[in-house]
Amino acid sequence: MDLPFADEVPVSTSEDDPEDDVVFDAEDDFDDDERDDSPEEPAVAAAEPAVADAAVPGQKRRAAKTDGTIDEAGLRTAEMDLPGLTDDAELAAALEAIMLVVDEPVAELQLAQILEQPTERIALMLDNLSARYTAAGHGFDLRRVAGGWRLYTRPEYAAYVERFVLDGQSVRLTQAALETLAVVAYKQPVTRSRISAIRGVNCDGVMRTLVTRGLIEECGTESETGAHLYRTTGLFLEKLGLNSVDQLPPLAPFLPDDVEEVLDATG
Repeated sequence: MDLPFADEVPVSTSEDDPEDDVVFDAEDDFDDDERDDSPEEPAVAAAEPAVADAAVPGQKRRAAKTDGTIDEAGLRTAEMDLPGLTDDAELAAALEAIMLVVDEPVAELQLAQILEQPTERIALMLDNLSARYTAAGHGFDLRRVAGGWRLYTRPEYAAYVERFVLDGQSVRLTQAALETLAVVAYKQPVTRSRISAIRGVNCDGVMRTLVTRGLIEECGTESETGAHLYRTTGLFLEKLGLNSVDQLPPLAPFLPDDVEEVLDATG
């Protein structure tokens, strides 16, 4: 007769009396009946190691290895199979693979440490990849921004990318936020009072918005007044596609001749 379970058969499922819930081992009872009626057989330890282990009291059973067991050597298999990247094509492929998953510009030194290659070789290969993408006319470009490297879509296809990503909806900075951000970018490090004086209005709310969006950050205090100083962040450079604030376009052609006197008077 086939039993519903291999090992255990519940006799009762009553919840009123816990003593009624008796569980017995079906195999043990049947084995006892067979041992009573049959003569003793010779030991079969060699043929049935599992039975032999259970029959010897005090013997520690050794856990069998299953197919799902992963030892330490198995965990290191991936590292052992890594290519040496002595070939330029292999190094270029490894760099491309990393660039496809980064969410912020990654520095050459970090790439060199990860790939265990000289920094000079990494920098040269990144330059070559960038030039290769440009020459091939790809829709993406490899650029050095904010002290690191990252893949970007080309400006001529920005309208299509914007339509796909934003789907007609976008959150843009207000005119006040743009003006405040420009003051911070060109006058950094700068205090809130200085920014308010330049713009002619209180800018506390706008400053909080820019800090929340990660475009500006605190960078210490002014020694004379103790007021907090602000500067632009790496995200600001990344959004503008710049490597440093030195690449910001000059403002001199757009400013009046006496701008410094006006700023000193308002400061």
